[in-house]
Amino acid sequence: MLIDNHDRVINYVRLAVTDRCNLRCNYCMPEEGIAFSRKDDLLRIDEMKRLCNILVARGVDKIRITGGEPFVRKDLMDLLEHLATLETLKEVSITTNATLIGPHINRLEALGINSVNVSLDAIRPDSFARITRRDQFHTVYENLMRLIDSKMEVRINFIVLDGQNVDDVYHMMEFQEQYPVRVRFLEEMPFNGGSRDFVKLKWNHRAILEHIRQRYPEFEKQPAPLTSTSVNYKIPGHQGSFGIIPSFTRTFCGSCNRLRVTATGDLITCLYGKPVANLRSPLRFAHDDAIVEDLLVQAVGSRAKDGFEAQERFGSIFGSSMTSIGG
Repeated sequence: MLIDNHDRVINYVRLAVTDRCNLRCNYCMPEEGIAFSRKDDLLRIDEMKRLCNILVARGVDKIRITGGEPFVRKDLMDLLEHLATLETLKEVSITTNATLIGPHINRLEALGINSVNVSLDAIRPDSFARITRRDQFHTVYENLMRLIDSKMEVRINFIVLDGQNVDDVYHMMEFQEQYPVRVRFLEEMPFNGGSRDFVKLKWNHRAILEHIRQRYPEFEKQPAPLTSTSVNYKIPGHQGSFGIIPSFTRTFCGSCNRLRVTATGDLITCLYGKPVANLRSPLRFAHDDAIVEDLLVQAVGSRAKDGFEAQERFGSIFGSSMTSIGG
């Protein structure tokens, strides 16, 4: 079991399989993209399998596959097939922009993938194209509806962006009224790859909730695990539900049970910190799993208490892009 220096059990890992993405969302990276990693610097699928075996043996029971866009990686299904064989792994989930997932939906369902998070910051074609700089809305919407028809839980992650998609918030609320999805509205984070300045946050979790309350005054707070990053709500009569993730305000940090591993093997113990180790070389060149385990133990043994302490300790990382940090 992995227990950090604040007595928090670490049982959840977000594993990025690529830093590449086929969209160019303006809050994530510049239109021309970022300096993506060389192919040889990315973890190989066999190295990811080995890492997941080590993590699960140390008590990790939830793995989320992220990117970039995970399905840009052609051999992704090989990794997911392997994860499905790990008996003590209770949950395997994926975060995707849903542009490329279509051909894999049936197989994902058969493998028992628990949930799919669709990053969707607009529910109308015009605002989608403006934010993503790509004309992919109809593909995403078709795949989203297929996911809703599957046995997998579908969550929609919607980052509220001042001046860009606030009008879509109510449209997204109408969507969750009609369909059994969990919509989570996120505060914007300043990880935009230097695409623009991040001065202050207008749409924090309180402002988002108050905006929703103006149209939907009757909602009920739902119980959630202590480690949940979202505060969840349900409106009587609605098929779905909604929640708010204070990703910049960071009110959930005290119960954090997560680690991140980037596509190049960097180990990150806090989203607002910098990598504390790199796992690629020991996974690629060392045959002894104990070397990787020692790095994991050392990393969790010196974690920051929260995102603010991590930011103080490591300095600003706001010039980074979420696609390189890992979803």
